Amino acid sequence: MTPMTLLPRSVCVTAHAHARASNWRSISALQRRHQQQQQQQQLHTCGRLPALLATTTTALARAPNSHANGSVFYQIRRNMSAAPKLVAVAESRRFMIDCFKAVKVPQAYAEDQADLLVGADYRGHFSHGMNRLEMYINDLAINATDGAATPKILKETPSTAWVDGQNGLGAVVGNFCMDLAIKKAKTVGVGWVCAKGSNHYGMAGWYPMRAMKQGLVGVSMTNTSPLMAPTRAKEAALGTNPLAVGANATNGDRFLLDMATTAVAVGKIEIQRRKGAKLPDGWAQDPDGNNTNDAELGFSTGCLYPLGGSELTSGYKGYGLGAMVDVFSGVMSGANYSTKVRKWTHAGADTAADLGQVFIAVDPNCFAPGFEERMTDFNGRLRNTTPQPRASGWRQGEPWHEFCGRGRRNPISGESD
Repeated sequence: MTPMTLLPRSVCVTAHAHARASNWRSISALQRRHQQQQQQQQLHTCGRLPALLATTTTALARAPNSHANGSVFYQIRRNMSAAPKLVAVAESRRFMIDCFKAVKVPQAYAEDQADLLVGADYRGHFSHGMNRLEMYINDLAINATDGAATPKILKETPSTAWVDGQNGLGAVVGNFCMDLAIKKAKTVGVGWVCAKGSNHYGMAGWYPMRAMKQGLVGVSMTNTSPLMAPTRAKEAALGTNPLAVGANATNGDRFLLDMATTAVAVGKIEIQRRKGAKLPDGWAQDPDGNNTNDAELGFSTGCLYPLGGSELTSGYKGYGLGAMVDVFSGVMSGANYSTKVRKWTHAGADTAADLGQVFIAVDPNCFAPGFEERMTDFNGRLRNTTPQPRASGWRQGEPWHEFCGRGRRNPISGESD
C-alpha cells in the first residue's frame, strides 16, 4: 500500500477488486464486478467524499492454494497503479468482513477486526489498516490463528484480570480485555488486564479510544515478533512493541499518543519498499549492524533501530521503552516474549504467535477534579507554541491550531483536525 495524503476527515481506504466470498473463483468476474461497483460508488458519493491523493490500486488476485488441512484459500496479491481510486468506508468494511467470513470467522468477530482495520486507514495509519489484511487471512487459512476463539478469564481481582486469548484475532482479544478493564475502572477506579495467547492487535490507539468513549484514560501495549536490535547489537531481540495512551479534554478535544518503540513501525518500511523509495537514516540496519537506506535490504534484514536511532542519538532510550513494554505484556502475562515470539510474514506463520498484551483503564475522577479542563489547557499550551519557520506549509504568524486545521496531522490528537 502506498501512503495517501490525508485531507480533513478524509476516507483513508484503498481500492480493491472484490466480490462476495461465494463467487471468488473467477478473477475476470471479480474485476468486472469491481469496476461496476466502483463506478456506482463514485457516482453515489460524488460531492460528499473528499478526494484522496496519491493512492494506489490494490487488486486481490486469488489463486487456490492447498494446505495440510485440505482447505482452499486465496492468496492476496498486489497490483500497483498510479490512478487514484475511491472506495467508501462502508464498502471497504464490507469487503474485509467478507474476507474474514470466507475463512470461517464468525460475523461479530469479523466486524471487530474489520472495524479496526478501517479505523486505522481512516486515521492515516496505513501500515496498520488494509495493508495487514493479507497476513491475517493467511494466518486464519492455515489455522495459525483461530478466528472463532473467544477469550477466557483465567484469574481476576476487583482491579485486575489475567486473560487467555486462546489464539484468537487480536481485535477480538483486545476489545474483550479493554472492555473488562473499563468495567473494573468504573467500579474501583482502575482496571489492569494482561492477555496471553493473542495475535497482532493492530493500531495500538484503538483500545485507549475505546476507554475514552467511557470518560476514562486508556492505555494499551503489545509485544511483537522480534524486529528491534538492542543498542550495540546487530540482531533483533525485541519487537516494535508499541504503546498508546489516550485522555479526553473538553469539547471533543483529546490527547492520543500511539507509537512504536522502534524508530518506525515495520509497516512503514514495507510502504517505502513498495514505493521504491529510500529509508531515512536511523530506521533500519543491514546484516552487519550498519545503517541502511535500502528499503529492500532493510525489510529483508528485519532489524530496526530503537526509537531514537543509534546510540549517539539516544536510541538506548527506545530500547529501554521496548523492553518495558515486553515486561508488562509478554513477561507479566505468561505469553511469549523477546526472541521467543515467532516470525510473522505475509505468507502467514506455521506456529501460534502467543503475543502478550496489556490494557489499562483509569477513572481520572478518582484524582484531582477538573481533569478534562486541565487537559484542554495543557493541549492549548502545546499547540500555541510558535512553529519553526521551516515547518512545512506554515505561514509566518499563523497560530499552530490553524495550521493543523488546514489538513495537517494534529500532533496532540494524532488525527487530522
